[in-house]
Amino acid sequence: MTESSLTDTVAPGGNLPGDSTGAAGRTGRTPRGYIPTLALSNFGLYMALLTPVLVSLAFKVQHITDSPEAATNALGLIMGVGALFALVCNPLVGRLSDRTVSRFGMRRPWMLGGVLVGLAAFALIGVATNVWIVLLAWCVVQASLNGVMAASTATVPDQVPVNSRGKVSGIIGLTTPLGILGGSFLVNFLSDDLSRFVVPGLIAAVFVTIFVFVLKDRVLTEKPVERYGVKEFFGSFVFNPRKHPDFGWTWLTKFLIMFGYAGIATFLPFYLTEQFGLSEQDAIGTILMANLASMAAMALSGPIGGILSDKIGKRRPFVAVAGGVMVLGLVVLAFAPSIPVVLVAQAIIGFGAGSFMSVDTALATQVLPNQKDTAKDLGVLNMANALPQSLAPVIAPAIIAFGATTSLGGYSTFYLFGALVALAGAVLVYRIKGVK
Repeated sequence: MTESSLTDTVAPGGNLPGDSTGAAGRTGRTPRGYIPTLALSNFGLYMALLTPVLVSLAFKVQHITDSPEAATNALGLIMGVGALFALVCNPLVGRLSDRTVSRFGMRRPWMLGGVLVGLAAFALIGVATNVWIVLLAWCVVQASLNGVMAASTATVPDQVPVNSRGKVSGIIGLTTPLGILGGSFLVNFLSDDLSRFVVPGLIAAVFVTIFVFVLKDRVLTEKPVERYGVKEFFGSFVFNPRKHPDFGWTWLTKFLIMFGYAGIATFLPFYLTEQFGLSEQDAIGTILMANLASMAAMALSGPIGGILSDKIGKRRPFVAVAGGVMVLGLVVLAFAPSIPVVLVAQAIIGFGAGSFMSVDTALATQVLPNQKDTAKDLGVLNMANALPQSLAPVIAPAIIAFGATTSLGGYSTFYLFGALVALAGAVLVYRIKGVK
């Protein structure tokens, strides 16, 4: 092929037909404006998704149900089913964006379309007057915004050289706690259901749109020849625990500890209003303080745990201790006699979670079944993070209802149950034999 014919076949946006080379591959450096606008986009997405999880959905459900028991059951159902949509749509949209042929790019159509659909679903939640509409709209939110996240995450290998991806990942990682804190702060100034959903969703839509139009997206001009059907999609969620027992025990350890962690934020608004008699506005302010305490502790313990485990050359003791710290925090939360003790409990849980998440990730990379299929295996491992967010809220109402018949009380029983499950995960880490 001559130089002139090569130039003639370049697609809009600078890619060759079928070529997987992104902007970084062509220039050897990250495009200007990419990192700050990606960080801004992620911040908006996490604010929009996590503000309802932490605050807004609980009070929305409380406003449209006729009893605390009905509100608890409805919230568990909404959170559980919505998390399943997130679990499926994140990898699905990621793979579909790899195969998207469009002059607008591979990733941008999914990001722009997804965030606009999500914003419309947020508005529907805000005006909904029954639980089933909230459930339907929340599933749409989870599907659409997780699709946006998948497509935006896929731009990192497109745009960023290998030797810069650690820095970019670190910057992006900060957007999760910042989104949580931003949403917790923002909702203090929003007094009605509609604004509590639409305002964070609108902020996300603006920030994602900025990223979409700054992004120099890859343009695919020929559809990949590799088949991608139902079998290939569901195959990305499975592994053989008998053949790879260390990976299986790592998966189970993460699942159990994250199960203990998953239900805290979901039911904290109900716990604060029912256990301590707080008004809705006071509970929102307390949740902000609890998130500040938890995030500060996570920011401290995460680097410490990772650095110490690298230096000592051991992973399992740090995972076990981190899980034990989370168990202690859950027990303190279950028996908290006052709001200051609730804040201390949240800080303890955050301290354990920060260390666990940093060291557990390092441990997981040492037991992957196939180094040639790392992305698929890490996706399977990510299910251990995602599934508890679906299962914990679903079974929580039954545990809370049972606990209400005992002297402990419903929410104390739920947090103690979470502590027991997390404790099992902390102990089972020693079943992993290939890592110290």
